[in-house]
Amino acid sequence: MTDGTGGTERLPGRERRRFEGISSRAYEHPTDRSALVALRKLSGFDTAVKALSGLLPERSMRLLFLSDSVRVSDQQFAHLNAMLRDACYILDLEKIPPMYVTQDPKPNAMCVGMDEPIIVLSTGLVELLDEEEMRAVVGHEVGHALSGHAVYRTILLFLSNLAFKVAWIPLGNVAVMALVTALREWFRKSELSADRAGLLVGQDLHASMRGLMKLAGGNHLHEMNVDAFLAQADEYEAGGDLRDSVLKIMNVLPRSHPFTTVRAAELKKWEASRDFQRIMDGHYPKRTEDQDTSVRDSFRESANHYTESVRNSKDPLMGFVRDLAGGVGDVGGRLRDTFTGGRGGSGGQDGGSEGNGGNGRANGSNGKDGPGSAER
Repeated sequence: MTDGTGGTERLPGRERRRFEGISSRAYEHPTDRSALVALRKLSGFDTAVKALSGLLPERSMRLLFLSDSVRVSDQQFAHLNAMLRDACYILDLEKIPPMYVTQDPKPNAMCVGMDEPIIVLSTGLVELLDEEEMRAVVGHEVGHALSGHAVYRTILLFLSNLAFKVAWIPLGNVAVMALVTALREWFRKSELSADRAGLLVGQDLHASMRGLMKLAGGNHLHEMNVDAFLAQADEYEAGGDLRDSVLKIMNVLPRSHPFTTVRAAELKKWEASRDFQRIMDGHYPKRTEDQDTSVRDSFRESANHYTESVRNSKDPLMGFVRDLAGGVGDVGGRLRDTFTGGRGGSGGQDGGSEGNGGNGRANGSNGKDGPGSAER
């Protein structure tokens, strides 16, 4: 798959760059990166990982895929095997993780494992995506492997499940929900990181966009449009009022993945950033420098990212937060008017009367993502 120069690979009509020695910090979302840097810096963490691995059903999981799925190789799903080797070459991942195709009509992919990561693709995903779209997905999963998401996610999911079993302890449920909420927030950010890795592997933004649109709307690209799809993300962020902002939070809390339109918008924004261009120009952090990374600096970057997100967000709730920071006086009155439909002042229909909007209730989605700890 390579051109022998160690720099770029020539495909029909284009070239792709290889990122020799690249650190996963180059593409990780700031929140994801700060968590991973902290975990890697914990003294004795590797020893704890090895001890914990004996408690997890990893051997059973590997035997299950080996016995009831198809292992990708030169003899089976050869085109996927070529993509896997190519993705590992582009991101300079020495040890190629095993990859399986499992029968499941739902489009899905995951990267899990303690001793070593394994990648699993569903038949629904293989049948849905074309070659370049699948290349981005395989790159996405290799990005999970390079970042160490498979290891840390498996541990944290185990601890989360263990915590649920002792939730009967007084205040235990509150502590558990706080843990689960924090874990899911990290999961969602790690998915954004892996999307970026997929783009670095495929180096084709349009293919990445097409893949995300297909995950949302199926194999009907002739009925879909990238610009309109991204406009949905903008409408989702900016539309509605504070009530809609609360519903957005309720809808996303049970999910391990960001919504598909949001992923597309985030990836397009990153592709247009200076950070992405620097990577493509060959300027990126190397794995050899990972041990010198400062936990404090990583958390500072994460905090700065959230501050910038609030500052630039079009979401009504974030606008309200900005107003609070700016010292808006009648905070209580604004909340009351928003949630009850009341309108004060001369511009209101009834002066100080309240509408009926406060009587309705809306529940967030209780739907959950598909199985697996690092799905596509």
